[in-house]
Amino acid sequence: MPKNQKRRLKRKILLAILLLLLSGMGAFMLYFSKVAIEYPPIVKDTACLKLKRIKINDSTYLYGNNWLRKSESGLWEMYVEGKPFERGVAFGRLTSELLAYQEQTFVDQIYELVPSKSYLNFLKYFVAWFNRNLDGYIIEEYKEEIYGVSLSASHAFDYIGSGYQRQLNYHAAHDIGHALQGLNMVGCTSFSFWNQKSADKTLVVGRNFDFYAGDKFAENKIVCFYNPSAGYKFMMISWAGMTGVVSGMNEKGLTITINASKSSIPTSAKTPVTLLAREILQYASTIDEAYTIAQKRKLFVSESLMIGSLKDNRTAIIEKSPGAMDIFLSDTCYIVCANHFQGAAFAHDKTNLENIRTTDSYYRFRRASELLAQYPVMDVPKTAAILRNRYGIGGIDAGMGNETLNQLIAHHAVIFKPSKLLVWVSAPPYQLGKFVAYDLNKVFHLDKKSIVENKEIYEKELTIPVDSFLYSVEYKNYLRYKEMTRMLKKYKGTKEVLSPHFVNEYIASNPKFYQTYLHLAEYFEKKGEKDKAIYFCQQALGNVIPRLDEKLKIEKKLQKLKK
Repeated sequence: MPKNQKRRLKRKILLAILLLLLSGMGAFMLYFSKVAIEYPPIVKDTACLKLKRIKINDSTYLYGNNWLRKSESGLWEMYVEGKPFERGVAFGRLTSELLAYQEQTFVDQIYELVPSKSYLNFLKYFVAWFNRNLDGYIIEEYKEEIYGVSLSASHAFDYIGSGYQRQLNYHAAHDIGHALQGLNMVGCTSFSFWNQKSADKTLVVGRNFDFYAGDKFAENKIVCFYNPSAGYKFMMISWAGMTGVVSGMNEKGLTITINASKSSIPTSAKTPVTLLAREILQYASTIDEAYTIAQKRKLFVSESLMIGSLKDNRTAIIEKSPGAMDIFLSDTCYIVCANHFQGAAFAHDKTNLENIRTTDSYYRFRRASELLAQYPVMDVPKTAAILRNRYGIGGIDAGMGNETLNQLIAHHAVIFKPSKLLVWVSAPPYQLGKFVAYDLNKVFHLDKKSIVENKEIYEKELTIPVDSFLYSVEYKNYLRYKEMTRMLKKYKGTKEVLSPHFVNEYIASNPKFYQTYLHLAEYFEKKGEKDKAIYFCQQALGNVIPRLDEKLKIEKKLQKLKK
């Protein structure tokens, strides 16, 4: 098979896995019980199922000692406690409407991306085989919890698979999205500082979680507070159905954030990284303890787990691939983590070196390092400012939505200050809304009366204000750019002819973003107007393109058009 055909086949297979798992259709193939996960765990004590959910109002619910409420900030807040199955049941019962909505958005997304029924039919066989042993790599505690959640899954999607099958598969979506970061679905950036770099010498961690699965995916963020029967109390930022961890801090002041690294094509699922991160957060209090737990589990993608530790008063990065593992420690008082490995074990790894050379990871790494270097000492407000920074290296205007630190796609941004057990979570949209502060010392000792009376539980005096960019003309232009981009994509498949006014308005909405011109080039190429396509390719190349592989792709398109 020619090299180009192999590359296209590889891309199709990767896209197949992504579209199904990321969209929630990862269980689509589960008609075939011989190769799929079939049986949930056996739970002996199911007394919690007798409890009834109490509705206080349209956004406040109680379930035993557990509760869910929506803050005026726009964030959902939830507290769950008890044994694994009890926690899962509480999570599911409290969020049942959100769970159904989340799954519906997943299903809608897959049909939008893959309208072909015959292709979907092929995909269900493929992903069934891929996930055939997933449950064998998940510890019993988390299977019980996921099973508890699944009892509240909507029956509207039973044609895809059972609730348990679907929920278990959804926990692998993050890994598949990371394995496919060449498709620009993920690009998270994290950093931390301590000692001389910190204004009060204590540890601070900041991160953007740029895992994008459509705008609706991030509509119902949940700030979860867990009080498990075993291990440490902890908080995490999540969504309905997700019991794994992408960002969190426990009562011992240990934090974890996960960042992808480029991976080869996995052949089967192993431990989802969000469940490894959950295990570390629940059972580790130091960097060494986190490393020991990470050694026990097998991943099917490459991932950086950034561990901040109050006891160690520093941050380290555990770098783990399917075949190797390392820990990276900075020789300064700060550390930056993007989407490539920095440890000695991966210094000569071809996949990692290719990742550094061709993707936007190293660009964002350099930009974060540049911004940190501008401040002699750092604090929490400065951390928020860096997380919100939209500009490229050297402060250049790279366009709104480009792959810089703030790509305007973040599911959430979060800041941890372990010494005081404080965490700031960004309210929507992206990281532009106010950063709401939670004091874990208080949240885990709340009187349920406060929830019934609908009192806010965040620390208002510690709120970081809304980014002024949210009220700017530029942001309005960005919203118009997104709207017109959706229109443009629809026009490509129709006889619609773009007016000069549309083209000019589209360019004016985001003139520094290379993709503005690339989208126009693709439209005119589709319409057979080569001269215009060539012009807009040239315009795209004249702007900041953080990814070398993307730049080379545009150059190749330009050469093809000129022939």
